[in-house]
Amino acid sequence: MTFLAPPGYQPIYNPSIPYVGPITGGLRAGMSVYIQGKIHHHINRFNVNLQCGEFDGCDIAFHLNPRFDLWDKVIFNTFQNGSWEGEEKVKHMPFHKGEHFELIIVVNTEGYQVTVNGKDFYLFQHRMPLERVCALEIGGDVSIDTINIIGGGEMGYPGGNLPVSGIPYSDMIPGGMTFQRTIIIRGMVPYGADRFCINFVAGGSRDIAFHLNPRIREGIVIRNSLIGGCWGDEERDIDFNPFLEGQFFEVRANFRDALIPMLVLG
Repeated sequence: MTFLAPPGYQPIYNPSIPYVGPITGGLRAGMSVYIQGKIHHHINRFNVNLQCGEFDGCDIAFHLNPRFDLWDKVIFNTFQNGSWEGEEKVKHMPFHKGEHFELIIVVNTEGYQVTVNGKDFYLFQHRMPLERVCALEIGGDVSIDTINIIGGGEMGYPGGNLPVSGIPYSDMIPGGMTFQRTIIIRGMVPYGADRFCINFVAGGSRDIAFHLNPRIREGIVIRNSLIGGCWGDEERDIDFNPFLEGQFFEVRANFRDALIPMLVLG
């Protein structure tokens, strides 16, 4: 299991907009593009492109374009051979004027799974070969705090070239779990595993603010807190158990609004 801060490539902080930069080694299934930023109060639109070059007019495999007009919507499209293809419109706006956002684009064999503020939003299916994508472009009425490409290790599990921490593992989170900060943990469930846990412990005490306890054989994932030596009520409801024997996983924990939203990629 690996404690990553930051994972994959070195993150880019507070880039000027418009931003264009390379994705070293290109994209492949299993990688993710992680973006944190803030929408301007007087926004018209902004865009995030995964494209096949760093120059004007290059092909764009994935185009995300939130538009704040009379009917707020998010446009998805591909630009190829000098022409835009058919738009895919989502008439629901997950971004809000003047507010921070977290955007994750997970690349899989089917397409680009878009998650906004911890909630799955849309799957844009591949229209171009994934191996052609080599750059990221962001433009429009938006400010960006962080850009991170997660993955990019050798073939196999993304980030496989990163150091692996022994288990049990314990360490401080530099600066604490601040607002909108995301902690990413990657690992693999070994064959024969029964259960494991990930705990976020309050500094200066033994209180556990958040306890994540996948129980492999039972097929459940327990969430709880330990305050003052007493466990709270367990939360067990989950649509499916993403933690499977022999499978890699990625857990993303983001603190905001007194909650710790979790995104698990199995």
